[in-house]
Amino acid sequence: MRNPLAIRPGGAYDFVSLGALVHRLDPGLVPFRKATQCRIHVSGGEFNCAANLADAFRMKTAVVSAMVDSPIGGLIEERVRAMGVTGIWRRFEHDGVTGPNMAAVYSDRGFGVRPPVVFYNRANEAAARLAPGDVDWDALFASGVRWFHSGGIFAALSETTAELIVEGMKKARAAGAVTSFDLNYRAKLWKISGGEARAVDVIRRIVENVDVLVGNEEDLQKGLGIAGPEVAAASKLDPTAFFGMIDKVVSRHPGVKVVATTLREVLSTNRHRWSAVAWVDGTTIAAPTADLDVLDRVGGGDGFASGFFYGLLSGETPEEALKLGWAHGALLTTFPGDTTMATVEDVRAFAMGGSARIQR
Repeated sequence: MRNPLAIRPGGAYDFVSLGALVHRLDPGLVPFRKATQCRIHVSGGEFNCAANLADAFRMKTAVVSAMVDSPIGGLIEERVRAMGVTGIWRRFEHDGVTGPNMAAVYSDRGFGVRPPVVFYNRANEAAARLAPGDVDWDALFASGVRWFHSGGIFAALSETTAELIVEGMKKARAAGAVTSFDLNYRAKLWKISGGEARAVDVIRRIVENVDVLVGNEEDLQKGLGIAGPEVAAASKLDPTAFFGMIDKVVSRHPGVKVVATTLREVLSTNRHRWSAVAWVDGTTIAAPTADLDVLDRVGGGDGFASGFFYGLLSGETPEEALKLGWAHGALLTTFPGDTTMATVEDVRAFAMGGSARIQR
């Protein structure tokens, strides 16, 4: 199958994402109300893709975001650099008391029958202040950008962040970059910024400018307001509901050329069945199914997306790109934190059927 995307062969950046950066506090297996210590992971749905592409796949990437001049901002900025990502910041000064702040996400890992629990503190978040006019898109895209990405988490933060995404997508398309958007529908975030009705209005306007869409059938229903079946199939690995909605998505947004999603059946917090599917310019494809022993599930979807994007950027067939996304997302669940610790060699080996036998 041919790749329907017109991806430019080179440029200053292979991939640029627009989104909020957060620090995730992770007490491991212990619920927060009993926690005595935490690990700190730097994350963000949009940033994770740039970090994965830079660190595992050795691509040139950047993240456009807000940065606060505070110790927490310094920690986050150092981790961004450590992942090989260029930060393109609007900087804010912290007043020493109330902010603005770098958002915090709290997430234990759960265990067995006890699921992970995620909650946020995004009060006075600097990224929510980002607005049209804050980014010199002309200068950025003049340097050459092959792929531009954003997502529903950033869109939900404020009225101005959604408009900044629309502005960036239009500039990216005009400059010849491929555009992608991860619906990443988060009910808790949209609830405080207008609910499902606003989400549908905002995301529809963004997707008008998108080539590649990432999201499952629930994301498509709630993010795009497209009617579909109840999201309760007998098997979570059955892509019928997802594929059944694609015609409606494409008829409403004819510019979309690729739609992809992961399929995950949660047997317990630490035992999942995992696959992925994609619709590519009218053809459906599916990845294998794997049984996963999960250490930390957070970031697995971003791991899939970044591996899939890597395959397409590297000239692989859509089938091979999907398999690379599936393999990288699976590997990412075996590491602590939200971003990759795999190498491209690890990903390719697993995609080709590699096993967990010791490597000597």
